[in-house]
Amino acid sequence: MAARTTTDLDRARIAELTEKEQRRLDDRTQGSKALYERARQALAGGVASAYQVRDPWPIYLERGIGSRVWDVDGTEMIDFHNAYGSMVQGHAHPAIVRAVRERVGLGTHFAAPTEDGILVAEELSRRFRLPRWRYVNSGTEATMDAIRIARAATGRDTVVKIFGSYHGHHDYVMISIGVPYEQIGDREKYVSLRYGEGIPQAVTDLTVAVPFNDADAMERRIDRLFEEGRPPACVIMEAAMMNLGVVLPEPGYLQAVRELTRRLGVLLIFDEVKTGLCIAAGGATERFGVAPDMVTLAKALGGGLPAGAIGGTEEAFEVVEDGRAYQVGTYNGNPLSMAAARASLEEVLTPDAYGHLDALEERILRGCQDVIDRYALPGYSVGMGAKGCVTFSPERIVDYESFKAYQEKELADLAWLYNMNRGVYMTPGREEEWTLSVAHTDADCDAFIAAFEEMASDLTA
Repeated sequence: MAARTTTDLDRARIAELTEKEQRRLDDRTQGSKALYERARQALAGGVASAYQVRDPWPIYLERGIGSRVWDVDGTEMIDFHNAYGSMVQGHAHPAIVRAVRERVGLGTHFAAPTEDGILVAEELSRRFRLPRWRYVNSGTEATMDAIRIARAATGRDTVVKIFGSYHGHHDYVMISIGVPYEQIGDREKYVSLRYGEGIPQAVTDLTVAVPFNDADAMERRIDRLFEEGRPPACVIMEAAMMNLGVVLPEPGYLQAVRELTRRLGVLLIFDEVKTGLCIAAGGATERFGVAPDMVTLAKALGGGLPAGAIGGTEEAFEVVEDGRAYQVGTYNGNPLSMAAARASLEEVLTPDAYGHLDALEERILRGCQDVIDRYALPGYSVGMGAKGCVTFSPERIVDYESFKAYQEKELADLAWLYNMNRGVYMTPGREEEWTLSVAHTDADCDAFIAAFEEMASDLTA
């Protein structure tokens, strides 16, 4: 069957179905509407984070158990959102609940080290093949501190990142993400663009973006930075996948970046905040066999509690150990977070668990691709481990430029509505992907596929 192109899509039909599904969702989420009216009187925008904003109102959740969540209107849904990848363990996993409950009775915070923090670091060192670790409380803190360590270790200021990749909400990485396609500039010399107001231009100019999946372009840009007298301290990148949906690295790309950065004395930071423990026990290093100088973890690390970590080589962490660079935080290594992380690493995210996730991922990818093929939709399924998505595009997405040029936003939005109205809780937005959990079953994946097929059938009816 010939692949359907974007020009073959019935835009009027998409708009009609979108309006219908939006009304259906609005009608059944009146409890969320009422909470939103109350929340906006005290919370800015009625939410705790800009990424929770949704028109006409956010969906407020009440509880979660295993692979299920319930919203305030009492609707039970299979959770494929999983807190942007934080809950690969599933909700209220008994091992994590037990560990946290026992720890609460012994004291919740001391701003002093505990044995669980040592055990977690030892296990992360084994999994990621990096000998030195420090803790933080979020992915943003992890990337912020990793960049500071890299600057201290190299004596350089400039940061190189991938255009379109998100690395948290500190100023030095809120650059060249989520910007209009026509503003990004020439591929060989992308313009550094701040993500929203409040970021000084002087800070913006210190971060330089390069395209994903193009080691040659990265090398040319770094060579120019050396020539300009501002060599980079580090390259920070999403290694396992660029989280625009899911954009996988091309064969040999990570190896080429590793060789390039090592040769030029530029520290390589793998940002695995969203992937890491979700895709393999040892993240991208295990999947691709490439070891960075530093790795940043968060989200899934804490099993639902705020936790993050930075792992690195002895050379990278020398500036931390000798006191030249300060890596600090009152809540770093919080006892509750460390107890949850330890239970997760020892009892939940086991070899059997990763085998289960891989099998589920294969099932959902295969099922979605079958729907795409049978209904001739423009797109493909892609993912690994617990992460995956359907990319609605007539062309393969390899970087930010191709994502902006080809990805079908209207179909992504419609798919989200179909999921939400059929008991499948999914991450909104064209950039997002699903996250499976160890609590998911074959039946859960089949429900996702069924909702997708219903949309495909309605589109082509």
